[in-house]
Amino acid sequence: MMHANALNDAPVKLYRNPKSGHCHRVELMLALLEVPYENVDLDMANGAHREPGYLAISPLGQVPAIDDNGITLADSNAIITYLVERYGEPATWIGTDPLEKARVQRWLSIAAGEIAAGPCAARLVTVFDAPLDHEAAKAKAHELLAMIDTHLDGRDWLAADRPTLADIVGYSYIAHAPEGGVSLAPYPNIRAWLSRIEALPRFIGMARSPSLA
Repeated sequence: MMHANALNDAPVKLYRNPKSGHCHRVELMLALLEVPYENVDLDMANGAHREPGYLAISPLGQVPAIDDNGITLADSNAIITYLVERYGEPATWIGTDPLEKARVQRWLSIAAGEIAAGPCAARLVTVFDAPLDHEAAKAKAHELLAMIDTHLDGRDWLAADRPTLADIVGYSYIAHAPEGGVSLAPYPNIRAWLSRIEALPRFIGMARSPSLA
């Protein structure tokens, strides 16, 4: 069933960089929820994210951001939480009880912390020429991936017995970690988990960059 936007049938506008994992997690959530959307690719190299019109939507000048029929919101974790609350089944994605909700929230925190500092940062160096410590980011990535691989031993999903926001926020940068020089070969449980996400109905992938691992 195609979910119509609550105010009218206009699609959600997703302001993005097509190679950003933060943007991809929002696009993936929109696709899984069957929410109509249109991508607005920002020319960030020429400062489109610093234009006053965009700063009115995303005050920090970051992507992603959305415009849902006049409701504007930035920050990928905030956006996907909004989307499931408005267009999905919140209990399914956020948690059915206090413990599930806490477990999901923990992975949102890991996405903003360890994933950002590890596989995301390593890929920023190779894909976007970010002036970061590549070796340190790769080391952090492997430390994190080893933990997640152990966590997934005997589990299909990160936080519950089904996909939740935890899996959505984890997917993009982990799936694309080899583009940052971080091999997934040592992590069979992670590779199986990525395959399960990619097998979800309406899954949509992110633009690929050359793999360095």
